[in-house]
Amino acid sequence: MNQVNEVSLLNGLIKTTLDSMKGYEEAAKDAESTQYATMFAEFARDRTQVATELQGQVRTLGGEPEMDPSMLGAAHRTFMNLKEAITGHDDRAIIEEVERGEDHIKAKFEEAMADSELSPTTLAAITAGYASVREGHDKMSTLKHGMA
Repeated sequence: MNQVNEVSLLNGLIKTTLDSMKGYEEAAKDAESTQYATMFAEFARDRTQVATELQGQVRTLGGEPEMDPSMLGAAHRTFMNLKEAITGHDDRAIIEEVERGEDHIKAKFEEAMADSELSPTTLAAITAGYASVREGHDKMSTLKHGMA
């Protein structure tokens, strides 16, 4: 894969990661439980760190990193806000929405890691970010299924 394609791939992951960070920030604000609010805020900080590291790799490749979340992420957060207005600030509903977002970001990172043409440094950056993504996904999945 050439550097232009790697930059494009990384920028897509950065947008998705920033969407996730914003989603966690919203969830932290809306959570009823202080425990969940704290956990969501921690995951938001983790996602900020992942985005920062991916942005660094884009710069290393000579590209201009994405700095803003996507419009799709904004649309999802709007949907979450609408849903919360209808259902109230229900932790179960928030966790279900966050877990749905986690499925999306995890799939994006796994798809990127499967690209056999990535340079070793880009693959390492994506793999490092995936650790945070996997942790968030697994935690939300466990919470969701534990509430059933």
